Amino acid sequence: MSASRDKPPSFDPRTWAAKTPDPAPEEPSASQASFDPRSWAGAGPPKPPPAEPPPAAAASPMRLDLRRASSAAIIALLLGGGAFAAHWSATHRVAAPPPPSPAEAQAPGQMKRSVALASLGDVAGALSGAGVTPDEAGKAVAAATGAMPAAPGEVHTTFYLDPAGSGVRLVRLELRHEDGSGALVQRSGESFAASPLKADVKVQVKDVRGEMDANDFYSSAVAAGVPDSLIHDFAEAFAFDFDFQREVKAGDIFEVVFSQGLGQSGEAVREPELLFALMTTQAKSVALYRFAPPGQSPGWFDGNGRSIIKAFMRTPVQAARISSTFGMREHPVLGFMKMHKGVDFAAPVGTPIYAAGDGVLQHAEFKDLNGNYVEILHDNGWQTIYLHMSAFAPGITPGARVHQGQEIGQVGTTGRSTGPHLHYEMHINNEPVDPMTVPLQSGPVLSGPVMQAFLKERNRIDALRAQQSG
Repeated sequence: MSASRDKPPSFDPRTWAAKTPDPAPEEPSASQASFDPRSWAGAGPPKPPPAEPPPAAAASPMRLDLRRASSAAIIALLLGGGAFAAHWSATHRVAAPPPPSPAEAQAPGQMKRSVALASLGDVAGALSGAGVTPDEAGKAVAAATGAMPAAPGEVHTTFYLDPAGSGVRLVRLELRHEDGSGALVQRSGESFAASPLKADVKVQVKDVRGEMDANDFYSSAVAAGVPDSLIHDFAEAFAFDFDFQREVKAGDIFEVVFSQGLGQSGEAVREPELLFALMTTQAKSVALYRFAPPGQSPGWFDGNGRSIIKAFMRTPVQAARISSTFGMREHPVLGFMKMHKGVDFAAPVGTPIYAAGDGVLQHAEFKDLNGNYVEILHDNGWQTIYLHMSAFAPGITPGARVHQGQEIGQVGTTGRSTGPHLHYEMHINNEPVDPMTVPLQSGPVLSGPVMQAFLKERNRIDALRAQQSG
């Protein structure tokens, strides 16, 4: 073999044209393929491998060729690469994986479908969409309706289907509300039988404490972690004891204890329920417990079992700002000092106005400078008067009886008024008094077995508070 053959071939293409071709080399074996691309063009297509190669040669050359191919492919790309691509394709084809055998395919069987629907009325459509006949869907839903408790919100639906000819056959249907209650419908021949499912709710009690910021109670409570749906209930509980606009300041302390139902996966179900409310200002501290006496609606009581319900509400309109107090003032329209016989609550037009106490309507009419005007004679002989209303609530007519907290109209700016507000007056023995300072009669106190039941609930809530506060 010549000296030039003893040296590794040059991989610099610029040197190939100037060199005299080497004598034809001996034909390499399948395991000794040349790495010199100059030999590929004149060698013709590669010879196919032996029909029956020895077992040892079947694996070893493949590993060599795979390693060589990665190096040779780079060279072939520099030169155009066509001959190498044809060589590789002809000698090393990769077979596609065989299709799965029929024995490996999934056998037909029962199908399960789950979907969240807006209401029970959507279930029949979901079943029909899955292939259930309208007749079967109607029978199943009719059976579920008789066993399933009514509740708002989504209905989580799961149904099981068996193949039946070219269609499907409904076997079982499960319907659940967010709290887990619902109905289980099962096939019985050609009809369906349903049984109720009990709610599966875990009740969690949380104690949230916070401090009033410089804005308002709403932002302070939400920042502390109080659900916004409870903020109205909290403010309403203290309607007889605090004026949130004047008495509650930044830095005052509040505490809220509420229960929250949790579903199987820990999601909140049902609305949270307020159990305890505490408000502490520089002047006073009031703690209230929610309790339902037997046969009555839940109400608020202090720690001694005394109801917060007093004969009158101090503020007959919510979320309002006191724009003018009771007493002498410079009249905003007339411009001279004049006795202001009530309290002005500034609020947007349409804000609800409530009856401050039980009584009978004496007037409900438009009255000149007073605008739309309501006067109530209360059971203890006191009177309350409401001016400048934008509208009267339905049923508010002279002679009608109203109850404390009942809506009687909406805030407006009728009559002689500089802006939307409620002018509210309270009269005792036909003399105007300051409704924000007049002493109000305390509510009734629980007694007997009802008192014992209240004390048990009070102690339970206090124990939870102590546990969560550490």
